[in-house]
Amino acid sequence: MVLRWWIALLGGILMGITPAPVGAWPLAWIALAPLWVQLIKAESKKENWTGLSSWQQDETLKKQAKSSNFNLKFLILNALAWGIGYHGLALSWVLGLHPLTWMGIPWVASLAIALIALVLFTIWGATLVVTWAVPTKALFNLIPNPLIRILIGTTIWCILESIWSAGPLWWTSLSYTQSPHNLAILHLGQISGPNTITAAIIAVNGLLAEAWINRPKPTASPNSSSASSASLRFVHKGYLATSAALLIGLHLIGFSLYNQPLNDQPNTALKVGIIQGNVPNRIKFTREGFRRSLIGYTNGYITLAKQGVQAVLTPEGALSSIWTDPPTTNDPLYQAILEKRIVAWIGAHRRRENSFTNSLFTVTGTGEIFSRYDKINLVPFGEYIPFEQLLGGFINSISAIGTSQIAGVSNQLFDTPFGRAIVGICFDSAFSRHFQRQAAAGGEFIITASNNDPYSAAMQLQHHAQDTMRAIETNRWAARATNTGYSGIVDPHGRTLWISGHNTYEVRAETIYRRQTQTLYVLWGDWLTLLLLGLVAVSVTWEIGNNKWQK
Repeated sequence: MVLRWWIALLGGILMGITPAPVGAWPLAWIALAPLWVQLIKAESKKENWTGLSSWQQDETLKKQAKSSNFNLKFLILNALAWGIGYHGLALSWVLGLHPLTWMGIPWVASLAIALIALVLFTIWGATLVVTWAVPTKALFNLIPNPLIRILIGTTIWCILESIWSAGPLWWTSLSYTQSPHNLAILHLGQISGPNTITAAIIAVNGLLAEAWINRPKPTASPNSSSASSASLRFVHKGYLATSAALLIGLHLIGFSLYNQPLNDQPNTALKVGIIQGNVPNRIKFTREGFRRSLIGYTNGYITLAKQGVQAVLTPEGALSSIWTDPPTTNDPLYQAILEKRIVAWIGAHRRRENSFTNSLFTVTGTGEIFSRYDKINLVPFGEYIPFEQLLGGFINSISAIGTSQIAGVSNQLFDTPFGRAIVGICFDSAFSRHFQRQAAAGGEFIITASNNDPYSAAMQLQHHAQDTMRAIETNRWAARATNTGYSGIVDPHGRTLWISGHNTYEVRAETIYRRQTQTLYVLWGDWLTLLLLGLVAVSVTWEIGNNKWQK
């Protein structure tokens, strides 16, 4: 049992090294199989009741009940181990929160905050795995058909990812393990969003698990040639071949989508400038930080204006100040906008009620605010305090602006002088539904503004991977501006045409294109999960009814 627990943990660790910084994405196609095997194998022993008295039968029932409880605990522990291995390792960049001494938090308390955050986020992710394992196992006990079991396991995982992604914490979908490297399979996201890729990974792992579980057993005659041949077959060839065929077939479908020509027209071109300010959080709210921000973004704006850009994109919170409507600020950047008359997308804050929003403003060449987008998914403990009324004012000290921010509404649209844009601010990038909704409402290109400090390059690469998926799913060009890295330009096929450095100040001009195409995902959302749920309902009903009829 201990060995199996370690095997489950190892499987989770293998999945955990698929995203950055390791990027071992092929392992995702085998890393869940060990847990799947244990899911099916964790069965109560069946006792032989022949010749047993009623008292002995009662004792047998008690033993089976104990065995069932034990196996349930064993299953939960194994699922928890896998989830901790995956989510804990993939989210280890959360430790980059430490040190928070620049906020006046003692070193030890800062370390405790980072560790607690990692533990909480890991447990939340691991809970998904446990929640998947228990009902899946219950249905497996009723359904002996391996193919239906694979359908059940795949469907339940997709449903849970949909539920988890509707909550405040979401990052480690199985789909993002393939980004940004496996562009062919990422194009399945155009069909029904990230759950299409997740379903592919789960199904392939399930078939591999069934290939191992149903491997041929040696015949009763160990000296026969057939027994010798069977003993060399470590897996069921049929399920193994099906797994390989599914993996190859899905990649071929994705590759065909990847090879579709973009056919962008010159009249849809938009020359965009990106400024990566590189102003670390530890100084951003100091006098020196304000000065450095104003100089960096003002000079960058002027440089890009001279290069003939049509718009300039700045990161999340580029200006750590409050912008009013109309602006009353007299800072150098605003004056440069009035002089150069080039549209700017400015990351700043907006006062709302007794707090603030984290916003992106479209500022025209005349200095007017054309549109505004307020960040929807706020970062817990960084931008808002969960259970603030219960925790009291003490914990407010770990919020960068000293108070909880207010989230934007979920139905925002962002119009610009160049047409409607699809917008995400930092954490929003992990929630594909925001991008799908905006694309369905006429969004023609993606702009994202992120801070990404104080996190490591691993987190920044994972963030780039999230935006790459959003570009492919919506079939849109994406321009990414971050504070400390990695800013970039991604085309609708997920190809990174330019990416900045880490912890560097950079100014870049690139051309993107406006598009009005609509993928199946943009049109219908995550219809695949609903289809899978319907197939499970029909299959389980038919299987149970068929078993009763045979009896």
